[in-house]
Amino acid sequence: MKELLKKLSETYGPAGREDKIRQVIQDEVKNYVDEVFTDPMGNLYAVKKGKGTKIMVAAHMDEIGIIVTYIDKHGFLRFSNVGGVSPQILLGQRVTFGNGVVGSIGVEKLDDIKKLTLEKLYLDIGAKNKAEAEKLVKIGDIATYDREATVMGTRMIGKAMDNRAGCAVVIQALRELKETENEIYAVFTTQEEVGLRGSRTSSYRINPDLGLAVDVTLVGDTPEPPQLNVALGKGAAIKVKDASVICHPKIKAMLSELAAKHSIPVQLEVMTAGGTDAGAIHLTRKGVPSGVISVPCRYVHTPVEMVDLEDMANASRLLTAFLSSPVKMQEAFPCALD
Repeated sequence: MKELLKKLSETYGPAGREDKIRQVIQDEVKNYVDEVFTDPMGNLYAVKKGKGTKIMVAAHMDEIGIIVTYIDKHGFLRFSNVGGVSPQILLGQRVTFGNGVVGSIGVEKLDDIKKLTLEKLYLDIGAKNKAEAEKLVKIGDIATYDREATVMGTRMIGKAMDNRAGCAVVIQALRELKETENEIYAVFTTQEEVGLRGSRTSSYRINPDLGLAVDVTLVGDTPEPPQLNVALGKGAAIKVKDASVICHPKIKAMLSELAAKHSIPVQLEVMTAGGTDAGAIHLTRKGVPSGVISVPCRYVHTPVEMVDLEDMANASRLLTAFLSSPVKMQEAFPCALD
């Protein structure tokens, strides 16, 4: 898991530009599934065929970034956000584009740091003028944090743990999944950070019986934290609710029962904000019973996101147990068959 997560974290793949991370994930899963394909949105599907319940598992592979909007005569770049980017976090960071160009983020003269906005920031790629800058970067190019992932004990620190940690959990579960009656569609989705877009189209295409998202979640274990029930190192989290979905109680119960049966440490998660791909999946067509397995993560949407590798291993064990278990839709979800 450690080597896999490091590779995924360090790979370039902002929302709308997921080609590189998609190829890395495809190479990791292709030998463990029956079929791999993509769609016009760029979603990657890894399918384990079966005759039973059709289960969609979604983990978004995109990350947040910044998009170039203007290049001035001196070669400095102005930009906007792609996803939830904070100007306070961006200031002084190094970023990289898909072609390998690297730049640092500076700020105009500012008397009050509280008034810092994206409009006050600029990107310096070392160009001497506009013409030189335009040879390196074009309007519309997207950059992400330039950061190497580092392991400290059982924890890994780096960029894009949201949601490369979830992708790693799904990849590991596909590797470990031996026999199952279910038909599994593992989808590594695009553009989640800008509105759950990839999961919206892929779930419509699959029309699953059940949906399960795998993503990171916020924690309440740092100094003076928000009052949240989730902490690093205490197991995978089973989501109850966030701003995008109220998870189906029977899926929550199934996950909790499997965790108890297999002695997998878990935590219950209730979020008052934020969302995951389950927010789009459960609203597909006539409605899809959906749930979420979460990986606790500190410092979400920064270049130093932190996850615990043992939490990830437990999340993968729980996902594998869920996918391995036969689901009798008529008994568990009779309304879903109406």
